[in-house]
Amino acid sequence: MTSLTALLCLTTFSNIVSSGAFPAVLPDIARSAALADWQLGIVAGAFGFARMVADIPLGLFLTRNLRRALWIGPLVLLTGGLCVTAGGGFAIIVFGRLLMGVGQALSMVAGLTAILRFQAGKNLASALAAYELSAMIGMLGGAALIGTLPSHLTWNTAFLVACAPQLIAVGVAPRLLSALPAQHRATAPALYAREATSTAPANPRARPARDPSLVVLVFAAGGLVALTYSTMEQFVVPLRGSREFGLERAGVARLFMVQQIFDIAALIPTGILADRQGAGRVLPGILLLMAAANAMIGFGGLPVVAAGCALFGLSMSGWMLPLTLLRRDTEPERIAWRTGLYRVCVDGGIFLGPFLSGVLGMRLAGLLPALSTAALAVTALLLLARARSSGTMAVHG
Repeated sequence: MTSLTALLCLTTFSNIVSSGAFPAVLPDIARSAALADWQLGIVAGAFGFARMVADIPLGLFLTRNLRRALWIGPLVLLTGGLCVTAGGGFAIIVFGRLLMGVGQALSMVAGLTAILRFQAGKNLASALAAYELSAMIGMLGGAALIGTLPSHLTWNTAFLVACAPQLIAVGVAPRLLSALPAQHRATAPALYAREATSTAPANPRARPARDPSLVVLVFAAGGLVALTYSTMEQFVVPLRGSREFGLERAGVARLFMVQQIFDIAALIPTGILADRQGAGRVLPGILLLMAAANAMIGFGGLPVVAAGCALFGLSMSGWMLPLTLLRRDTEPERIAWRTGLYRVCVDGGIFLGPFLSGVLGMRLAGLLPALSTAALAVTALLLLARARSSGTMAVHG
């Protein structure tokens, strides 16, 4: 792992801890602020909504301002966390979640752009897996932290403690900027030339044709994974856990810890498998596994939900595989733009999952998991059918 990737991983870890802690305090927020389900859906969904709206402008901004984004993002995220915990009402909490969404979008898209631009090559899937691993360790750390804090602490005090690691990202920013290749715009042709030697044929006529159908399926896969994940994390598990199973904050956190442990254990092996066998071979299996786990979490009893969380963690180890396929099918000069566009689909799913769950309420809480389970299975089958018809199952990537 290069020093740039290591610093990006450390930054992402510290930024994500608060995200890992937030679902466990969601039932406490609902009780203390007397929020209806639709309001709770807005609180949970505001984070993804802000990311979704910001993604395309950020993709354009990052084309020329990657350095600025890497230090502005953690500051905005920290400001949003302070707003959420300030003790205000519904509007202030939503505003804080919006700021947190913008800050995390800025940090995540900047980090992904840096990896896709400067780490592209035969080990790209492993680099992306390491990046995702740091995020999942942060999620696990947030869930563990919030689960070990005394239960008598108010939710905003507990969440403020969970936001404290974001200070690490602020402190690391100067070293991260120094590790970033200087004047990346000016040196872009040389970087792209180096990438071309490892990822593209020397003869321009031999360059693989771009495949619009693959891009559509990649965007659909990313959006569905995000929709399923956010529905599970921001609504189904916290509210089923507290209302149906009588779990306290620590019990809800333990369910998320099960998921994160299995995710972390499988991330690097999944990245290595994708590097060796090709992301196009691995992704359909990941989507089918997530569909099964989603059904277990949405409709099972507590033991089945716990097992579903474990399977869901295994499936989340393939979170970055759509990006690996997207990078293979994208010209280097369009990486930032297409990454931002891809993140619109992902963050749209992160917004719509809890928002639609809140609108549907607990009476119809099973509808969204049922639909997303079916959509994941269909997308997986379409990827398999496309791979067989085009012969890409035999192609690495």
